[in-house]
Amino acid sequence: MSRREPLLAAWPLLRPRLPRVALSVLLGALSLGSALALTAVSAWLITRAWQMPPVLHLTVAAVTVRALGISRGLLGYCERLASHDTALRAAGTAREQIFTRLAGGPPDAVMRRSSGDLVSRVGQGVDDLADVIVRAVVPIGVAAVLAIAAVTTIAVISPAAAVVLALSMAVAGVVAPVLAARAVTATETVAAEHHAHRDTAVMLALEHAPELRVSGRLDQVLATAGAEQRRWGHALDRAAAPAAVAAAVPTAALGVSVVGAVLAGIALASTVAPTTVAILMLVPLAAFEGTAALPGAAVALTRGRIAAQRLLSLTDPGNDEADDRRPVVTPPVLEPGDRVAVVGPSGCGKTTLLMQTPGVFFAEDAHLFSTTVRDNLLVARGDATDDELLDALRRCGLGRWLAGLSDGLSTVLVGGAAAVSAGQRRRLLLARALVSNAQTVLLDEPTEHLDASDADAILTGLLTPGALFGPERTVVVATHHLPEHLDVKVISPT
Repeated sequence: MSRREPLLAAWPLLRPRLPRVALSVLLGALSLGSALALTAVSAWLITRAWQMPPVLHLTVAAVTVRALGISRGLLGYCERLASHDTALRAAGTAREQIFTRLAGGPPDAVMRRSSGDLVSRVGQGVDDLADVIVRAVVPIGVAAVLAIAAVTTIAVISPAAAVVLALSMAVAGVVAPVLAARAVTATETVAAEHHAHRDTAVMLALEHAPELRVSGRLDQVLATAGAEQRRWGHALDRAAAPAAVAAAVPTAALGVSVVGAVLAGIALASTVAPTTVAILMLVPLAAFEGTAALPGAAVALTRGRIAAQRLLSLTDPGNDEADDRRPVVTPPVLEPGDRVAVVGPSGCGKTTLLMQTPGVFFAEDAHLFSTTVRDNLLVARGDATDDELLDALRRCGLGRWLAGLSDGLSTVLVGGAAAVSAGQRRRLLLARALVSNAQTVLLDEPTEHLDASDADAILTGLLTPGALFGPERTVVVATHHLPEHLDVKVISPT
């Protein structure tokens, strides 16, 4: 990962409009400022009414209380509109930039990840990053403005009480958020991992439900998704417990500031008006309304930092901290016309090895588009003729399937992969690789979802020069097994 702070590095993805952010902070400060002023005016009005002056002497204060009460709610609503509008626009901008970078970046940035992981990062990750605007940037700005206003107001009456208030607000506004951030970091990381695992299981069930049902594994996959959801919930609960302790710190700080104000008021009672003493003792109650949101802001910053770290690793795979935990493998040295088999169990590093070799990568979850058969093959080479496409389909064993289609190559695969079986999907993707002009072709589990006899026939064709691919093209196949009669170069990542 970049040595820069992840949030700062990912902030350009959001591109929030600074005037809108400033407007949100201003509206929030005015809303809580109205609450602060309402407390001061109410304290003056209650104390002055106790002195029983003529009613007209209280009219202006009474009207001011009503105006401040209305403006507080109205300005708060306007702040929510402005901040959420800014965050939603920023989230849309971030997703657009991420998709643009992925489309123009190295293929392995996407191909090496499951669709569930991509959904987790681009979906929830962007939401967590955009939440920083609403739940962190704006509350921090508002709390800073309100703290300055409150301390200044109290300092005019009692410098000693202002010092106590300033120290108490520092504890509530700095110490409590730091404690919340430190407590939530580890558990939020675990929660993010469970989130990605759950999305991976859900996407697997959605994309391959028919095949999983036939093989009897659908219930197991759904149970895995449910288990990951429960683990995610438990991780979030663990994250909330220490955050609750940190949330109690502002309340304790508020109590200290009120006690300090009361002591200062008692000391000043003989030298100032009763209304002034009332203002001195009640204003701290409203001053802490801004700092109450700061532990939550610290949690939002922590989540945003984790999300930024995961989003940046999408467009810059070398910065992915998880790369340090992947097995280190050395890519094979290839010569033109080589046929190489990378054999090993799942998780041993076959895909990682393929990623380090330039070529056309045949992903396990490569996409079939909801368009014609012809267009799905032209993705590999746009100038291929219909004869070339038909030949590729026949060589992959799809001749009979194609003959049964009403419109041949012009048949629309409604829903993309949902329009074909898992085995037909693999053969279509293999035909796409045949159509391409790449001299080095990398195939990751190309016989998955095929029965044993068909799988052996396909592997034999792939690893025999001139059978499926021309003898001048280099073919590297990652697979769990090899037919016994094949005599090819075999590499094991382990």
